[in-house]
Amino acid sequence: MTEQAFEFEYPRVLSIAGSDSGGGAGIQADLKTFAALGCYGMTAITALTAQNTLGVRAIHGVPPAMLRAQIDAVLEDIGAHAVKIGMLHSPDIVLTVAEAIDRHALEKVVLDPVMVATSGAVLIDHPAIAMLVRELFGRASVVTPNLDEAALLVGRTLDNEAAMEAAARELLAMGATAVLLKGGHLAGDVVSDLLLTKSGEVHWMRAPRIHTANTHGTGCTLSSAIAAQLALGASLLQAVHAARAYVRAALQAGAKVRTGAGSGPLNHSQAPEAMRLKTL
Repeated sequence: MTEQAFEFEYPRVLSIAGSDSGGGAGIQADLKTFAALGCYGMTAITALTAQNTLGVRAIHGVPPAMLRAQIDAVLEDIGAHAVKIGMLHSPDIVLTVAEAIDRHALEKVVLDPVMVATSGAVLIDHPAIAMLVRELFGRASVVTPNLDEAALLVGRTLDNEAAMEAAARELLAMGATAVLLKGGHLAGDVVSDLLLTKSGEVHWMRAPRIHTANTHGTGCTLSSAIAAQLALGASLLQAVHAARAYVRAALQAGAKVRTGAGSGPLNHSQAPEAMRLKTL
Protein backbone atom coordinates (compact mmCIF):
# COMPACT_ATOMS: atom_id res chain seq x y z
CA MET A 1 0.00 0.00 0.00
CA THR A 2 1.42 3.36 -1.08
CA GLU A 3 1.80 5.84 1.75
CA GLN A 4 -0.20 9.00 1.15
CA ALA A 5 1.76 12.23 0.93
CA PHE A 6 0.05 14.97 2.94
CA GLU A 7 0.68 18.64 2.22
CA PHE A 8 -1.58 20.49 4.65
CA GLU A 9 -3.02 20.47 8.15
CA TYR A 10 -5.94 22.25 9.77
CA PRO A 11 -5.37 24.92 12.42
CA ARG A 12 -6.44 22.91 15.48
CA VAL A 13 -7.83 24.22 18.76
CA LEU A 14 -8.62 22.20 21.86
CA SER A 15 -11.28 23.39 24.29
CA ILE A 16 -11.04 22.12 27.87
CA ALA A 17 -14.35 23.24 29.34
CA GLY A 18 -17.81 22.35 30.53
CA SER A 19 -20.75 21.26 28.39
CA ASP A 20 -23.80 23.55 28.08
CA SER A 21 -26.88 21.49 27.23
CA GLY A 22 -28.59 24.65 25.96
CA GLY A 23 -25.87 25.12 23.33
CA GLY A 24 -25.12 28.78 24.02
CA ALA A 25 -21.95 28.61 26.09
CA GLY A 26 -19.19 26.21 27.10
CA ILE A 27 -17.95 23.49 24.78
CA GLN A 28 -20.84 24.03 22.38
CA ALA A 29 -20.10 27.73 21.91
CA ASP A 30 -16.40 26.97 21.55
CA LEU A 31 -16.90 24.46 18.76
CA LYS A 32 -19.25 26.82 16.90
CA THR A 33 -16.67 29.59 17.21
CA PHE A 34 -13.77 27.45 16.03
CA ALA A 35 -15.76 26.32 13.00
CA ALA A 36 -16.92 29.84 12.16
CA LEU A 37 -13.31 31.06 12.19
CA GLY A 38 -12.02 28.26 9.96
CA CYS A 39 -10.41 26.08 12.65
CA TYR A 40 -10.73 22.42 13.57
CA GLY A 41 -12.14 22.11 17.08
CA MET A 42 -11.55 19.36 19.63
CA THR A 43 -12.82 18.95 23.18
CA ALA A 44 -12.01 17.65 26.63
CA ILE A 45 -15.13 18.00 28.77
CA THR A 46 -14.65 18.95 32.42
CA ALA A 47 -18.28 18.88 33.54
CA LEU A 48 -21.79 18.27 32.28
CA THR A 49 -24.37 20.94 33.02
CA ALA A 50 -28.14 20.85 32.73
CA GLN A 51 -28.96 24.39 31.69
CA ASN A 52 -30.97 26.56 29.34
CA THR A 53 -31.40 30.28 28.73
CA LEU A 54 -32.96 30.70 32.20
CA GLY A 55 -30.14 29.19 34.25
CA VAL A 56 -28.15 26.20 35.42
CA ARG A 57 -30.17 23.35 36.96
CA ALA A 58 -27.44 20.85 37.73
CA ILE A 59 -23.69 20.25 37.36
CA HIS A 60 -22.03 16.83 37.13
CA GLY A 61 -18.24 16.88 37.28
CA VAL A 62 -16.15 14.59 35.09
CA PRO A 63 -13.62 12.51 37.07
CA PRO A 64 -10.03 13.79 36.72
CA ALA A 65 -8.85 10.49 35.22
CA MET A 66 -11.44 10.79 32.45
CA LEU A 67 -10.47 14.40 31.75
CA ARG A 68 -6.83 13.37 31.58
CA ALA A 69 -7.69 10.56 29.17
CA GLN A 70 -9.59 12.94 26.88
CA ILE A 71 -6.73 15.44 26.75
CA ASP A 72 -4.08 12.78 26.17
CA ALA A 73 -6.13 11.02 23.49
CA VAL A 74 -6.50 14.24 21.51
CA LEU A 75 -3.01 15.63 21.92
CA GLU A 76 -1.04 12.40 21.50
CA ASP A 77 -2.61 11.84 18.08
CA ILE A 78 -4.00 15.06 16.62
CA GLY A 79 -2.20 17.80 18.53
CA ALA A 80 -3.28 21.41 18.95
CA HIS A 81 -2.02 24.80 17.80
CA ALA A 82 -3.84 26.54 20.66
CA VAL A 83 -5.88 25.67 23.73
CA LYS A 84 -8.86 27.35 25.37
CA ILE A 85 -9.58 26.54 29.03
CA GLY A 86 -13.02 27.24 30.46
CA MET A 87 -15.01 25.84 33.38
CA LEU A 88 -12.84 24.02 35.93
CA HIS A 89 -15.07 23.31 38.92
CA SER A 90 -12.73 21.63 41.44
CA PRO A 91 -9.08 21.69 42.59
CA ASP A 92 -8.43 18.19 41.21
CA ILE A 93 -9.64 19.25 37.78
CA VAL A 94 -7.47 22.39 37.85
CA LEU A 95 -4.41 20.33 38.76
CA THR A 96 -5.20 17.78 36.03
CA VAL A 97 -5.21 20.57 33.43
CA ALA A 98 -2.01 22.15 34.77
CA GLU A 99 -0.23 18.81 34.59
CA ALA A 100 -1.47 18.29 31.03
CA ILE A 101 -0.11 21.68 29.96
CA ASP A 102 3.33 20.66 31.21
CA ARG A 103 3.14 17.07 29.97
CA HIS A 104 2.31 18.15 26.42
CA ALA A 105 4.34 21.40 26.48
CA LEU A 106 1.27 23.36 25.45
CA GLU A 107 1.68 26.92 24.23
CA LYS A 108 -0.87 29.57 23.23
CA VAL A 109 -3.19 28.81 26.13
CA VAL A 110 -6.21 31.07 26.73
CA LEU A 111 -7.63 30.81 30.25
CA ASP A 112 -11.20 31.96 30.76
CA PRO A 113 -11.71 31.76 34.55
CA VAL A 114 -15.37 30.77 34.40
CA MET A 115 -16.76 31.32 37.87
CA VAL A 116 -20.26 32.76 37.52
CA ALA A 117 -22.80 32.00 34.77
CA THR A 118 -24.75 34.77 33.02
CA SER A 119 -27.72 33.69 35.15
CA GLY A 120 -25.72 34.25 38.35
CA ALA A 121 -25.09 30.56 39.12
CA VAL A 122 -21.71 29.88 40.78
CA LEU A 123 -19.77 27.35 38.69
CA ILE A 124 -16.60 26.84 40.75
CA ASP A 125 -15.82 26.11 44.40
CA HIS A 126 -13.55 28.41 46.44
CA PRO A 127 -10.61 25.98 46.83
CA ALA A 128 -10.58 25.65 43.04
CA ILE A 129 -10.23 29.42 42.66
CA ALA A 130 -7.02 29.47 44.70
CA MET A 131 -5.70 26.48 42.78
CA LEU A 132 -6.60 28.15 39.47
CA VAL A 133 -4.54 31.21 40.32
CA ARG A 134 -1.57 29.23 41.62
CA GLU A 135 -1.41 26.56 38.93
CA LEU A 136 -2.79 28.11 35.74
CA PHE A 137 -2.23 31.86 35.70
CA GLY A 138 1.46 31.48 34.92
CA ARG A 139 0.88 28.69 32.40
CA ALA A 140 -1.60 30.68 30.28
CA SER A 141 -0.77 33.15 27.53
CA VAL A 142 -3.67 35.35 28.63
CA VAL A 143 -6.37 35.28 31.31
CA THR A 144 -9.79 36.68 30.32
CA PRO A 145 -11.97 37.46 33.37
CA ASN A 146 -15.09 39.58 33.27
CA LEU A 147 -15.69 42.21 35.95
CA ASP A 148 -17.52 39.85 38.31
CA GLU A 149 -14.75 37.24 38.07
CA ALA A 150 -12.00 39.83 38.49
CA ALA A 151 -13.85 41.30 41.49
CA LEU A 152 -14.00 37.84 43.04
CA LEU A 153 -10.27 37.41 42.49
CA VAL A 154 -9.18 40.78 43.91
CA GLY A 155 -11.82 40.95 46.62
CA ARG A 156 -13.61 44.19 45.76
CA THR A 157 -16.17 45.69 43.40
CA LEU A 158 -14.90 47.15 40.13
CA ASP A 159 -17.08 50.00 38.91
CA ASN A 160 -14.91 52.20 36.68
CA GLU A 161 -11.95 52.07 34.30
CA ALA A 162 -9.42 53.11 36.94
CA ALA A 163 -10.55 50.23 39.16
CA MET A 164 -10.31 47.89 36.17
CA GLU A 165 -6.70 48.84 35.46
CA ALA A 166 -5.72 48.49 39.11
CA ALA A 167 -7.35 45.04 39.24
CA ALA A 168 -5.62 43.95 36.03
CA ARG A 169 -2.26 44.91 37.55
CA GLU A 170 -3.09 42.85 40.64
CA LEU A 171 -3.91 39.86 38.46
CA LEU A 172 -0.51 40.23 36.77
CA ALA A 173 1.05 40.31 40.23
CA MET A 174 -0.75 37.04 40.98
CA GLY A 175 1.23 35.44 38.15
CA ALA A 176 -0.73 36.09 34.96
CA THR A 177 1.31 36.63 31.78
CA ALA A 178 -1.33 38.93 30.29
CA VAL A 179 -4.85 39.94 31.32
CA LEU A 180 -7.82 40.80 29.15
CA LEU A 181 -10.27 42.35 31.61
CA LYS A 182 -13.73 42.61 30.05
CA GLY A 183 -15.75 45.65 31.06
CA GLY A 184 -19.13 44.72 29.65
CA HIS A 185 -20.73 44.82 33.10
CA LEU A 186 -19.88 48.47 33.63
CA ALA A 187 -22.80 50.88 33.25
CA GLY A 188 -22.96 53.10 30.17
CA ASP A 189 -23.35 53.01 26.42
CA VAL A 190 -19.67 52.24 25.77
CA VAL A 191 -18.07 48.87 26.52
CA SER A 192 -14.44 49.13 27.62
CA ASP A 193 -12.07 46.14 27.62
CA LEU A 194 -8.48 46.29 28.83
CA LEU A 195 -5.54 44.19 27.66
CA LEU A 196 -2.56 44.49 29.99
CA THR A 197 0.65 42.57 29.31
CA LYS A 198 3.50 41.56 31.61
CA SER A 199 5.75 44.08 29.85
CA GLY A 200 3.39 46.86 30.90
CA GLU A 201 1.64 47.49 27.59
CA VAL A 202 -1.84 48.94 28.17
CA HIS A 203 -4.42 48.56 25.43
CA TRP A 204 -7.91 49.99 26.00
CA MET A 205 -10.50 48.78 23.51
CA ARG A 206 -13.80 50.64 23.48
CA ALA A 207 -16.92 50.22 21.38
CA PRO A 208 -20.61 51.18 21.54
CA ARG A 209 -22.72 48.80 23.60
CA ILE A 210 -24.97 46.44 21.64
CA HIS A 211 -28.27 46.47 23.50
CA THR A 212 -29.62 42.92 23.63
CA ALA A 213 -30.71 40.33 26.17
CA ASN A 214 -28.95 37.63 24.14
CA THR A 215 -25.54 37.61 25.82
CA HIS A 216 -25.35 33.99 27.02
CA GLY A 217 -21.92 32.56 26.21
CA THR A 218 -20.29 35.87 25.31
CA GLY A 219 -17.22 35.21 27.47
CA CYS A 220 -16.80 31.63 26.26
CA THR A 221 -17.09 32.81 22.68
CA LEU A 222 -14.53 35.59 23.11
CA SER A 223 -11.91 33.34 24.72
CA SER A 224 -12.38 30.61 22.11
CA ALA A 225 -12.15 33.20 19.31
CA ILE A 226 -8.86 34.45 20.78
CA ALA A 227 -7.55 30.86 20.87
CA ALA A 228 -8.63 30.34 17.25
CA GLN A 229 -6.84 33.49 16.13
CA LEU A 230 -3.69 32.44 17.98
CA ALA A 231 -3.88 29.06 16.23
CA LEU A 232 -4.08 30.91 12.91
CA GLY A 233 -0.83 32.71 13.72
CA ALA A 234 -1.99 36.08 15.08
CA SER A 235 -0.15 37.91 17.83
CA LEU A 236 -2.01 38.26 21.13
CA LEU A 237 -3.02 41.86 20.40
CA GLN A 238 -4.15 40.96 16.88
CA ALA A 239 -6.05 37.95 18.25
CA VAL A 240 -7.91 40.02 20.84
CA HIS A 241 -8.92 42.68 18.30
CA ALA A 242 -10.13 40.05 15.81
CA ALA A 243 -11.96 38.08 18.51
CA ARG A 244 -13.76 41.18 19.78
CA ALA A 245 -14.86 42.00 16.24
CA TYR A 246 -16.22 38.47 15.81
CA VAL A 247 -18.13 38.57 19.09
CA ARG A 248 -19.62 41.98 18.32
CA ALA A 249 -20.80 40.76 14.92
CA ALA A 250 -22.30 37.63 16.50
CA LEU A 251 -24.03 39.72 19.18
CA GLN A 252 -25.44 42.13 16.60
CA ALA A 253 -26.67 39.32 14.33
CA GLY A 254 -28.43 37.57 17.21
CA ALA A 255 -29.70 40.63 19.06
CA LYS A 256 -33.32 40.34 17.95
CA VAL A 257 -33.59 36.54 17.71
CA ARG A 258 -35.66 34.75 20.32
CA THR A 259 -34.16 31.51 21.63
CA GLY A 260 -35.78 30.45 24.90
CA ALA A 261 -37.30 32.70 27.53
CA GLY A 262 -34.11 34.04 29.09
CA SER A 263 -30.67 35.19 27.98
CA GLY A 264 -30.31 33.73 24.50
CA PRO A 265 -27.15 32.83 22.56
CA LEU A 266 -25.10 34.77 20.05
CA ASN A 267 -25.38 34.09 16.34
CA HIS A 268 -22.05 32.26 15.99
CA SER A 269 -22.63 31.38 12.33
CA GLN A 270 -23.52 34.84 11.03
CA ALA A 271 -20.48 34.91 8.71
CA PRO A 272 -18.67 31.53 8.76
CA GLU A 273 -15.26 31.20 7.15
CA ALA A 274 -14.09 28.20 5.15
CA MET A 275 -11.73 25.80 6.92
CA ARG A 276 -8.22 27.22 6.79
CA LEU A 277 -5.22 25.13 5.75
CA LYS A 278 -1.67 25.30 7.07
CA THR A 279 1.21 24.02 4.98
CA LEU A 280 3.04 21.13 6.61
